Amino acid sequence: MAKRKTLFSCGHKGYGKACHRCTQEFVANQHCVQLLAEKQTKKQEREASFARDAIDLRGLPDYVVTKARAIIAALGENKNYRDFGGKRLRHNRLIISIPVGRHYRMLCKDCGTFLIPHKVLSHEDYNVCKPGS
Repeated sequence: MAKRKTLFSCGHKGYGKACHRCTQEFVANQHCVQLLAEKQTKKQEREASFARDAIDLRGLPDYVVTKARAIIAALGENKNYRDFGGKRLRHNRLIISIPVGRHYRMLCKDCGTFLIPHKVLSHEDYNVCKPGS
């Protein structure tokens, strides 16, 4: 004796007591909602972390943000800027340029015993903003 397909209330046909297609779609939708909520919380945590920074790091890639934060923390512990490959600018010896990755630079002001981070620039913006180049 052959099995008969059942017509479910959703309009699909199949074998069994419940529509497997609709349950799969429901589970997939729940998974998407969960991923969206996780993404939203990560975004909020990232935005909240920018409020704690000494300088504005918004709009920079993640690897640049993490490296800039590490450099700022090390400078706060009185590490030497030369440990990071930093150099004084020729036109103003009180401004120090520290490379943050290959394409970004951090500008700091020398205040005698400590450095104050000023901003992080892309290499193109850095070349435009520094006088004497």
